[in-house]
Amino acid sequence: MRGLIVTKNANLFSIDDGKMIYKVYPSGKTKEEGIYVGDNVEFDECITKVLPRKNLLIRPPIANVDKMFIIIAPLPKPDFMLVDKILIYCDIYGIKPYIVVAKYDLDQTLYDKVKAIYGKYYKVIKVCAHKKDINELTREIEGVCTLAGQSASGKSSIINAIFDDSRLAEIGNLSRKIARGKQTTRIVNLYKLDKGYLADTAGFSYLDLSMVTDLEYQKLSSYYPDFLKARAECKYRSCLHDHGECGVIKYVEQGKIPQMRYTNYLKILDEMMSARKY
Repeated sequence: MRGLIVTKNANLFSIDDGKMIYKVYPSGKTKEEGIYVGDNVEFDECITKVLPRKNLLIRPPIANVDKMFIIIAPLPKPDFMLVDKILIYCDIYGIKPYIVVAKYDLDQTLYDKVKAIYGKYYKVIKVCAHKKDINELTREIEGVCTLAGQSASGKSSIINAIFDDSRLAEIGNLSRKIARGKQTTRIVNLYKLDKGYLADTAGFSYLDLSMVTDLEYQKLSSYYPDFLKARAECKYRSCLHDHGECGVIKYVEQGKIPQMRYTNYLKILDEMMSARKY
């Protein structure tokens, strides 16, 4: 039989074959190779084979991701550097990203800001989980989908609102003293919907792109769709867009590329170049 790994708890895996859920342990060979939530597998009394993957994310630990919903909210303060890194991460692994503004009732201007910066190249959705205003997001869930973003940005609340079951995901409380989220999600689960599955995964608080082996700092700008037209006007093909006769810099000065996106690009570039020195 074949099925999809929807839950991993130690060495016990839940497999959905489209009709029912099986609880199965891996064979010695598949256990050694590694099995992740999102893997398509062959199984009988045990898991006998892991089928080829389209991608494998180590953080969060999930395979074959089709779409990623990047959650930000007015509180905690949005980390746009993290958003930009996750967008690059998605591009590398062939994942379609969405930017989701949660708790938009707390600050209507955040959605407008995000739409202005990212809306030309990425779909931006607004949700308010406690009002169950999540239909637009739910319609986009197809294949294996995952939520990402800062802790306490509203991921677990969105899961609960979509499935209308507060038992599905424990909701973390926001620490009022330091305005940072407490991590609540410890085990990756895939929750089934009509057209696909939605994973509840641990929030990103840090993402080091220098550890992504497929990414070289010389090619970093190629993951910025808003830089594409400007790059053609650079004097040198090897331009890193940090100085000199550069089309990207010119477009930033003209307001055609958001200053925030460019500032984040320079910081990420510096991080990656510094990491290569050691």
